[in-house]
Amino acid sequence: MNARAKNALYAFLLLLLIGAVYTYRKGRGPQPIRLEGETMATTYHITYFDGRGRNFKSSVDSLLVEVNKSINTYDSSSEVSRFNRAERSFVYERRHFYKPLRISQGVVAGSQGAYDPTVMPLVNAWGFGPKRVDQPDTAEILEIRSFVGFEKLNFNTDSVWKSDPRVQVDFGGIGQGYGADVITEFLRAKGIDNFFVELGGEGVASGKNLAENREWEIGILDPNSDYLEQRFMARARLNNQGFSTSGNYFNYRVVDGKKYSHTIDPISGFPVQRELLSATVLAADCSTADAWATAFMSMGHEKAIPLLAQHPELSVLFVFSTKDGMGTFVSESIRERVTLER
Repeated sequence: MNARAKNALYAFLLLLLIGAVYTYRKGRGPQPIRLEGETMATTYHITYFDGRGRNFKSSVDSLLVEVNKSINTYDSSSEVSRFNRAERSFVYERRHFYKPLRISQGVVAGSQGAYDPTVMPLVNAWGFGPKRVDQPDTAEILEIRSFVGFEKLNFNTDSVWKSDPRVQVDFGGIGQGYGADVITEFLRAKGIDNFFVELGGEGVASGKNLAENREWEIGILDPNSDYLEQRFMARARLNNQGFSTSGNYFNYRVVDGKKYSHTIDPISGFPVQRELLSATVLAADCSTADAWATAFMSMGHEKAIPLLAQHPELSVLFVFSTKDGMGTFVSESIRERVTLER
């Protein structure tokens, strides 16, 4: 999901339900270690069980600083920002630029371009980037489409280069998921098997909540919620999975009285206007779930549902508008793990 599109309130609301799952009675089970902090213009919350009682907050914060120095477009000194300003090529100096590119390449191909990190110039033109704009220029949008496309990038394990100097990369649709995966990799390297990592409302669940001796759960916000009334419409039990939910929720721009979605279609160049209200994706890792959630919001559920037959590695919960109100689609693979609240 696009990092600029994430709303801190949404992440907080998600944690309200997750927090209820974390609650345990003293003496009933092992005590979890909880970490929290800020990163990528949002918050993170981590719960894990460690018999040695180690606190990894300083290590986690250091890791996230490194990730931001590679892929955060809001940091003008980051590697991706420097690449975006470059005429042609950039040699990696840190370890977190190549992998998001490689994962993105697979999702771009699988989604037929519905997810594409070269969407950055369009994101900026519509006012969802670091710089705000007063009014989108349709002629400019049509021109920008000519240099948006992942095929205009080439990369290897050492460097990345572009065929057009105007090409720019935005990792907003994968960045928070990738950050959660980096933390996950660290925890597993430390021998931690039971943990829950949440970064900006998406993350990874591994093992169990040992305090309650049950699987981790996430809550999915009702798309009809607003600032004054927030409610969840579903819960999902996770089995060693990455998760991500993409939706418009409280984040959009209003120009001349018209609402513009934060999800930009890389193919058309315009904000999407679909019946799909939110897309929750479960996958082996959070980066993949994050990128696919963005892709599904861009293409809409009518195209996404048949495409899922080609991607058995993905499980989804879609919420979409219907003539009678609101409908849902849940993958068969997780149907028994999802509880709808309405």
